[in-house]
Amino acid sequence: MSELVRGYEVVIGFETHAQLSTNSKIFSRASTQFGAEANSQACPVDIALPGTLPVMNRAAVQRAIEFGLAVGSHIAAKSIFARKNYFYPDLPKGYQISQFEIPVVQGGSVEFFLGDEKKSVRLVRAHLEEDAGKSLHEDFIGQSGIDLNRAGTPLLEIVTEPDMRSSQEAVAYAKELHKIVTWIGICDGNMQEGSFRCDANVSVRKPGQPLGTRREIKNLNSFKFMQQAIDYEVRWQIEQIEDGNQIQQATVLFNPDTGETRAMRTKEDAADYRYFPDPDLPPLVIADSWVQEVRDSMLELPRVMAQRFATQYALPEYDCALLTQNKETAIFFEAAAKISGNAKLVSNWMMGEMNKRLNAADISLEQSPVNATQLGQLIAKIVDQTLSNNSARQVFEALWNKEGDNVDAIIEAKGLKQVSDTGQLSSMIDEIIANNEKSVLEFKSGKEKALNALVGQAMKVSKGQANPAQLTAMFKEKLAS
Repeated sequence: MSELVRGYEVVIGFETHAQLSTNSKIFSRASTQFGAEANSQACPVDIALPGTLPVMNRAAVQRAIEFGLAVGSHIAAKSIFARKNYFYPDLPKGYQISQFEIPVVQGGSVEFFLGDEKKSVRLVRAHLEEDAGKSLHEDFIGQSGIDLNRAGTPLLEIVTEPDMRSSQEAVAYAKELHKIVTWIGICDGNMQEGSFRCDANVSVRKPGQPLGTRREIKNLNSFKFMQQAIDYEVRWQIEQIEDGNQIQQATVLFNPDTGETRAMRTKEDAADYRYFPDPDLPPLVIADSWVQEVRDSMLELPRVMAQRFATQYALPEYDCALLTQNKETAIFFEAAAKISGNAKLVSNWMMGEMNKRLNAADISLEQSPVNATQLGQLIAKIVDQTLSNNSARQVFEALWNKEGDNVDAIIEAKGLKQVSDTGQLSSMIDEIIANNEKSVLEFKSGKEKALNALVGQAMKVSKGQANPAQLTAMFKEKLAS
């Protein structure tokens, strides 16, 4: 059921520009390197000087195919490039080469979890296009400039159906899409450098009513700002409607300093761009054999790996989704799981103790002082009952603080080995039973909690080193007799 805001249903669709990880531009050999001196990477082809002709970059097409395969899309055997005509200072040739009627990637979906609820967002298309340049505004001197280094940079524009119903769902979708494009290596995902830019189309309506008029929030470059911008836009639109105003279709920008959106220009429709096939580019033809070649060369996809984890390691779907958030986490988990003998325990420790420590230290898993081998060995000691859970946390603490790098050596040095010797435990239990007549009588009268008190006494006497499961079983046996 859709989440309502003041009685209105929120409707969100996304357009995401993922910069493809090619060394050269989509139609020229100019470099795509970030941070170069302004206008040092704009060649005659990028700005369409007379006599120049664009030539398709095969590597860009391959990355589009990889994305389509990753999200279950149809790869068009033949697609068309078009000219999207508009006039803006950072587009000196007066048009952008894009795809319109027949895109290279068609359909597909992105699946993800919002909390523990599984969601799916349908994709309309993903099409190849070139980026425009960039306007630079120096307000303190009252001047503007144009940097054309980005002109011609290869982009894959990924367009969704209006399937999202809250800012939280929109952010979860964007994070999953970011994970996919970085996992398969078609985009570095650097939002600060503009490699992964999201535009959110936001509208509101009363439940059951036709779709409302949308406003497009452009160039959201952080997940935090994305949620803030959508939440503000939803509130603003509802207030306008309730004040009797009509929403005008527009492109808006989000100001993180004020937390508000503001209109930049009225939103164009497709007809305003006067699309027509680019006469300088033939149709893009992709053979089935090429698609199969790309499919065979691709790494295991996150959704496929998640399904394998569920089957191979008998893990819940939710665990599998979290463990495949990125390649580093998935590789770490699988390495630890193979050593540990209990994949679920590894998952619990990674999502619990490990995650807590990483967040507190503000570091990534790759920077963790505890590596996958050490965690796997630690879990193995819990599985074979060498360590209690409490003792295992002490060993983890020592590994994290680099007091040692060998699990066995730390256990020995700190005297943490769990006591499982039946004879040793039996005499201790006899003494506790003799000294705790009240708890014994309560247990025999049917109060199960009294048993916990007796086990707690034993754990205290053994300084946490006794095997609690073994203690419980032995207490029950002795009290029954």
